[in-house]
Amino acid sequence: MIKSELVQRIAERNPHLYLRDVEKIVNAILDEITAALSEGHRVELRGFGAFSVKKRNARQGRNPRTGAKVAVDEKVVPFFKTGKEMRERLNLDA
Repeated sequence: MIKSELVQRIAERNPHLYLRDVEKIVNAILDEITAALSEGHRVELRGFGAFSVKKRNARQGRNPRTGAKVAVDEKVVPFFKTGKEMRERLNLDA
């Protein structure tokens, strides 16, 4: 599912809301999550999961095409851990 499909589904479930308003709400939520993560904070949505950032140290990588060694810089990457409720719902059929 892409963002526009999410907006469309939410709008269909809430016919009293305009599509443009639903889109603004979804964008506001995603912007707030992104802003919190960029400041190094953790965002927890109970039952859904938690977003956080993890630091990856600089390392020696390898160019897959040539096999030459390449320096990979240190970076921060987003990380998502599912909540208990989501895990249980995903594993109902398993």
